[in-house]
Amino acid sequence: MGSLSATASGTHDLGGGLLVHRLGFGAMRVTGKGVWGPPRDRKAAIRLLRRVPELGIDFLDTADSYGPNVSEELIAEALHPYPQGVVVATKGGLVRPARDEWVEDGRPEHLRAALEGSLARLRVERIDLYQLHAPDPDVPYADSVGALADMQAEGKIRLLGVSNVDLEELETARKIVDVCSVQNRYNLNDRSSDDVLERCEELGIAFIPWFPLDTGSLADGKGRSRRTLTRIARRHHATNAQVALAWLLARSPVMLPIPGTSSLEHLEENVGAAAVELSEDEVEELTEEEA
Repeated sequence: MGSLSATASGTHDLGGGLLVHRLGFGAMRVTGKGVWGPPRDRKAAIRLLRRVPELGIDFLDTADSYGPNVSEELIAEALHPYPQGVVVATKGGLVRPARDEWVEDGRPEHLRAALEGSLARLRVERIDLYQLHAPDPDVPYADSVGALADMQAEGKIRLLGVSNVDLEELETARKIVDVCSVQNRYNLNDRSSDDVLERCEELGIAFIPWFPLDTGSLADGKGRSRRTLTRIARRHHATNAQVALAWLLARSPVMLPIPGTSSLEHLEENVGAAAVELSEDEVEELTEEEA
């Protein structure tokens, strides 16, 4: 499959000429178990993060809730000052009262404090892409998005995105800001956001699928497409994970998968997906696989 590089995945313009390769890296798993606390081996986490841009990945996705705060701190420790062209996207709007708790907080005052914290931890004066992590059922969505719009106007955010949204919430956000990305759960086993993906494709908005490997079940050959996935992987001398990621890249030109891992071996395996070229028939076969 040639040299190992994410550059083979192609590029996407997030907005304003901010061009990134379509295969990125999700930095959730560099933290401790349960996305809580520091990693067991901090030096290994730093080595992993430094390997990311070496493999042609120039888009890293994180959030203040990963750790909390740990993922952002590690990224800055490993990569600051950031290599030219590297985009670090982060998110705010979820808080972690305890290891197994993820609680929405879309209050404008919280989002401002969250953004200021991310700026400090990432050691930047402006976040290239800041995403509202999730709608808060106790706060009007327009108020949350409007708060981010205010901070963008202040020069603290370059581009804005939203996450975990339905079509109505996406359109609400679009009336307030220029939405440059949508980050929803999406993979071969879970396509419940197909309608949102199609809208993003119509508008040229980046669609960032989280859990692109369905927390590893696709890599292990589980789920709705397991037999087809395994057969196609063998045909390409690739792994199931690589084919599942290659399918996402082929599924839409606005798709930016961000597989995450704490393993250097898995990182390099995931990057190998960029060179897997599925035929139209293979893409269709995987796409139309019934549950």
